[in-house]
Amino acid sequence: MSSTDSLTSSAVSANAQGLDATTHANIHDKLARALGIKTAQVNAFVKLFDEGATVPFIARYRKEKTQNLDDAQLRALEKSLNYERDMASRRLKITELLRAQDTLTDELQARIDNAESKLELEDIYLPYRPRRRSPAAKARAAGLDSAAQALLTQEITPTQALAEYQLPTSVTDDSGNEIDVDFSDLDKQLAGVQAIIVDEWTQALDLLDNLRSGFAKTASIVTSVASEDKREVGEKFKDYFDHSESLARLPNHRLLAMLRGRQENVLGIKVDGEDAPFIEKIINHFNIDATAPSERREFLLEAANSLWKDKWRPHIEHRLLTEKRLAAEADAIDVFANNLQHLLMSAPAGPKVILGVDPGIRHGVKMAIIDAQGHVMLDTADKPVVATVYPFAPDNKMSEAKVLIDELLSTYDVDLVAIGNGTASRETDAMIKEILSANHSLKAKAVIVNESGASVYSASELASDELADLDVSVRGAVSIARRLQDPLSELVKVDPKAIGVGQYQHDVNQNQLADSLDKVTQDSVNAVGVDVNTASPAILAHIAGLNRNVAQQIVSYRKEHGAFANREALKDVPRLGVKTFEQAAGFLRVHGGSNPLDSTGVHPESYDMVNSLLEHTNKDLNEIIGNDGLLNSIDTSTIAANDDNISVKAIVEELAKPARDPRPEFKTASFRDDVNSIKDLSEGMTLEGVVTNVTAFGCFVDVGVHQDGLVHISQMANDFVADPMNRVKPGDIVSVRVISIDEPRGRIGFSMKPEAQKSEGRVKPAAATKTKEPSTNTDRSNRSKDKRPASRGKRTDKERRVSDNQPNRASKPKAETPSRIGTLGALLQEAGVTKTKK
Repeated sequence: MSSTDSLTSSAVSANAQGLDATTHANIHDKLARALGIKTAQVNAFVKLFDEGATVPFIARYRKEKTQNLDDAQLRALEKSLNYERDMASRRLKITELLRAQDTLTDELQARIDNAESKLELEDIYLPYRPRRRSPAAKARAAGLDSAAQALLTQEITPTQALAEYQLPTSVTDDSGNEIDVDFSDLDKQLAGVQAIIVDEWTQALDLLDNLRSGFAKTASIVTSVASEDKREVGEKFKDYFDHSESLARLPNHRLLAMLRGRQENVLGIKVDGEDAPFIEKIINHFNIDATAPSERREFLLEAANSLWKDKWRPHIEHRLLTEKRLAAEADAIDVFANNLQHLLMSAPAGPKVILGVDPGIRHGVKMAIIDAQGHVMLDTADKPVVATVYPFAPDNKMSEAKVLIDELLSTYDVDLVAIGNGTASRETDAMIKEILSANHSLKAKAVIVNESGASVYSASELASDELADLDVSVRGAVSIARRLQDPLSELVKVDPKAIGVGQYQHDVNQNQLADSLDKVTQDSVNAVGVDVNTASPAILAHIAGLNRNVAQQIVSYRKEHGAFANREALKDVPRLGVKTFEQAAGFLRVHGGSNPLDSTGVHPESYDMVNSLLEHTNKDLNEIIGNDGLLNSIDTSTIAANDDNISVKAIVEELAKPARDPRPEFKTASFRDDVNSIKDLSEGMTLEGVVTNVTAFGCFVDVGVHQDGLVHISQMANDFVADPMNRVKPGDIVSVRVISIDEPRGRIGFSMKPEAQKSEGRVKPAAATKTKEPSTNTDRSNRSKDKRPASRGKRTDKERRVSDNQPNRASKPKAETPSRIGTLGALLQEAGVTKTKK
């Protein structure tokens, strides 16, 4: 599929859904209310989106159309629009199916129209979904429906209702196909009648809503170790070996930890809750107590039990867990996306000569030097400047290593040394600093760089193409150096899931995760822009309007014809059509080309507007670019009407700060020289570190000991922290204080609270706070159950029947004391899994 085809696919998809204009208008109104924007803004976005415009393009070059919606608002709008369109399409299909069955009523239509989620929509349709081989369908096909209706409407016994029943010689379904059924004796016939009654009762959707709501408020989620032999291998999940808490209050990250434990066959999970109150509601709803004679009443009571135990409770449990899981996955994906965005947008060191160092012990320390443009430097013999030294055991060639590294730093005038943070990182860092301190003529500075995913890149096809002359083992050193020079350009070459900034990334919907991360990457790349004459295919593929094929075409054309002299020359690239050029051109920069505007974020469609500005100033283009004072003195009132896509103000701002980089200024953390492993830590020690990951329950910080420590959300500030992402982001340099160390389990607890204020108020440990909730609910539940029987004497017979029919579903007694996770466990086991640096 061509790039142009892909750009218009959204429009084709929208039309293929077959939604009428009224439905589209209703969706737009709903989205406007939900997102707090104007319907006109939604309409403008949808028109552009359906015409094939990308979100980065709309956010930057169609501001006037959308009344300045930013990229975050547009992404939210895009996501909601796609969801609501899918919902509307499914509504239409379900309505058609029910109409064909002749079961659609005004009440049912209203329910369908008001459904808020896909799960709710499918719940509405579930009782009407054709099931040709269900017990109820077979019983109806065998002619037992008349007996079922008689029992529901007449005062007769079940036996009397079946008195005139004759078993057909052959039974066919509604398609005329013969089916195998067995209703040869009375018991089987009674079971068939009951199945029909239960199936008919499932259509009482108001009752189902009431029961679901009530059960959701009182249900608990209970986890236990799957078997005794799993205790040791599943030790990381030990906080859930005997755990119970309110399902309604269950935090997202704990649910994902539980589900991961179940996936690994370490944990068993079940939903615990009462049955009797909900069976009683079914009995009251269908007025079963008032039925006569007693045989009929007993038969219908059994049907009520079956409706709850066999139909509705399993369905409610599944839906509640599914809703919780979907919410947890969405939250985890959002956290991952936010972390990735901050990592991609972290500060670049810029055009500097960098020595990349991939530390190792047995296989040596791999090194490579890149120039200011990111290319591997060549020596006088035109060979790549790479080397491997073996300073550590078992070789212990420290002296030789120092001499070689000193020579590299001096010969190639190295500005920075990028050291990967993996195995032997601190030892290598110490060695480099010794070299720098011994030779004052060296200007280089050592920086620890997150190397997660560097090995993935080294073995990739892209690395083989970019660094074909280098051994795989050395490519990681090049990647580490480039990550320091320009994190965005290098990290886009690696699958985001290999970078290590997400939680439970393998446990969530992989398509949704990939889509979310791809959009984050696209927004980040387009926010910065790329030099079309140096960019790799990996980063070009994320430019608005481009895909992998077109990105490769650009690089191939560049290799064959030389550097692009201007943006206009991009139109000569095969498969880069008019629509693709429109979307991509503003984000593709040509530095030192024939037109100075090509190095800015001004879109080619606005070049005429810039010419109008020049006419007002009688100045050359090079004179006004970057000249704030001159640009602000121009009277733009007569120019604004020339372009209704983007305001002249936005053009002036771009010319004032052409190709501005939105990323922060480059700075590094200073790790303590005397702290190299967890053994060197002590409680109360204050350290500087780098935030590596942010989760719903806190953030992880690297202080240079090969194991990230956790700052729990309760230790991030003295005031209330609603969302850790509002306080820190990956790459931030923070000061932390060691508050707990668990060396055997490799766990470190940090606090970011100011030292002077730590004694002002004692914060309750998170574990006690978290795990107290379920036991408090349980105590309340037990007290209410103790009081209940006193006022229900006249219902004793029915209560006995209800309880007799549910021996295996009664709620197990809860412990009166909360299951404690432990202070350190509270800090690092909120997710149920240890975070270990690889």
